[in-house]
Amino acid sequence: MKRALPFLMVFCLMLSLCACGGKTEQPDDSGNSAANGGADTVNSDAASAAAPLSPVDGMRVALIPGAADDPLYAAAKSGAQSYAAQWGLELRCADELGQTAAIQQAMDEGVSAICVASDDVPALRDKLREATDAGICVCTWGADTASDVRALAVSEGTASVLSSMLVEMGVTSLREREKDVSEEILYIWNASQEDNAETKAWYAAAKEYIRDNYPAWVEYDGPYYADGESGGAVAAGQRALEECPGVDLVLCGDPAALTGMCHAAMDMGMTAADVTITGFCQPSSMLAYLSAGVCTRWGLWDCGMQSAMSCYLAAWLAAGNEVHVGEVVNIPLIGSVELLANSILDPEAETRPVNSGVVMLPERVVFTAENARDYHF
Repeated sequence: MKRALPFLMVFCLMLSLCACGGKTEQPDDSGNSAANGGADTVNSDAASAAAPLSPVDGMRVALIPGAADDPLYAAAKSGAQSYAAQWGLELRCADELGQTAAIQQAMDEGVSAICVASDDVPALRDKLREATDAGICVCTWGADTASDVRALAVSEGTASVLSSMLVEMGVTSLREREKDVSEEILYIWNASQEDNAETKAWYAAAKEYIRDNYPAWVEYDGPYYADGESGGAVAAGQRALEECPGVDLVLCGDPAALTGMCHAAMDMGMTAADVTITGFCQPSSMLAYLSAGVCTRWGLWDCGMQSAMSCYLAAWLAAGNEVHVGEVVNIPLIGSVELLANSILDPEAETRPVNSGVVMLPERVVFTAENARDYHF
């Protein structure tokens, strides 16, 4: 990817000179005002460039995962680091610490912003509120927290977008089995946690999408959840397949549910010719089931781009910029994104007048035998 056009480099140099002359704000290429963050210099070749690489050049951002040993986080970290190097951001990754400790460390180091895939628990919300009270901009990616303790959330998609993607992946695979999707299709919804708000929203949206687009389909006996099931996701998958013989389609709302269901099907000697299983998961965890012919299609999103977007937006806000719902921000190397109200994810969430809301990831990925091995996470 190109770092910048010559015109943009000249423009950024002018912006830097204006900031050094005492004028703290100039329009950036998004049409909003941008301020020079004045943060510590990055320890990279980019730091020695004659002009800033972007409006966030030189700022420090703490990237905090949900679980450091999660393959998704490894991909998110790698992607964020790649983009950050091109933007001139200094990225701090506290992989060995829990989230609360990592936030405290970020505060102690005086970072400009914190980007977190948040465990939405009271102790963490309190710590994030402490960080915002200390003047640190907080944004989330992947897993959100209460909207009053962060500025922006970068979401992989709304419940309607993701649920329709999930159903349509199933439709494509059913058609490959020469199933007539306009006729009765017996399906199961499978997920790991019953009390997960995101999973509940996806389930409700999927039911609505099926009702509107495939009215002949029939759901068998409500959702199957792995929590509380002895043996976890695999046992829950086995029970679902045993209790619903002849099921055509299993829709899995999260990676644990998908891999558990595929494992159960494989143990029972079933393949994609017997039942269509699809859901969301990183490709590396599904390659064995792809090779075994248990699952032929599943999806996810570019978590590296997602975490990078959160880092950029957090630093951009920390630099003194403001954005309101309905306005557009240009993220170099990625493109323009629109700020949406928090209610797009949670109907009960409030949106503050400025620097509060949700930005959507611009694209998602469907994995098949043709492309799954091209992704290394």
